Amino acid sequence: MEMEQIAGKMRERLSGSGFTGSVKFDCGDAGVVLIDGESVSTQNAAADCTVSLAKDDLEAIVAGELDPTAAFMQGKVRADGDLSLAMRLNALL
Repeated sequence: MEMEQIAGKMRERLSGSGFTGSVKFDCGDAGVVLIDGESVSTQNAAADCTVSLAKDDLEAIVAGELDPTAAFMQGKVRADGDLSLAMRLNALL
């Protein structure tokens, strides 16, 4: 799955959610997905919270095959910044 496809799935789920704040999913060389409120893009920019993880793990989270909290506890995901945003987003994805 391409980063734009992942962003598209996130865009669908966030539409009308009222989510505020910005979270960047940084998959290194594979690219980024930036959520800013209900807007989702693959542009790299500063965010209130940056979540670093492998692209495969991001795909699994979006597909519902990997629980974001479990991934964090297993060390597959690192988060820097406002962790409360990542936790709120977890409920929407």
